[in-house]
Amino acid sequence: MVLALAMAPVWAADDPGLERMATCKDSWLDWNKNDPAQLKKFVDGFRTDFSPHGNDAYWLPKTKKSIQGLNIAQAYPESIGMGVGFSLTVDAPFDQARNMLEKSLGKKLGKCETGDDMRMCELEIAEQRTVTLMAEDSPKSTQTLVGCYYLYEK
Repeated sequence: MVLALAMAPVWAADDPGLERMATCKDSWLDWNKNDPAQLKKFVDGFRTDFSPHGNDAYWLPKTKKSIQGLNIAQAYPESIGMGVGFSLTVDAPFDQARNMLEKSLGKKLGKCETGDDMRMCELEIAEQRTVTLMAEDSPKSTQTLVGCYYLYEK
């Protein structure tokens, strides 16, 4: 038991709030319009748990964080490439992250494609809410981006 208590800080703590944002169950875009207090609460918690990485678009967790047992390596609080949204990079190969995401959603990801050395799947949940999964198309790839985008930047 003492060993278990000593090891506890090493384990990543699942964060249901981050999972809800990355899987489109919650949306900072909606909160910004309809519930600014909820948005402020999330932003304050995010800034407590993550640090910006210089001028990069991603933030790093200050302590071990996870969703569905997958370690969070990076968080993108405002974008997914050319899309506006919220995403996390998890330490898991594409297929493992896909299984986790489909389990969390209770649905299969529909639109999947491979190209430009990337694998990608997405599922539209609602208007301005599309769950996406992306990883390098390589058997050596160990990280996958899981996220929700609201709209594409033009």
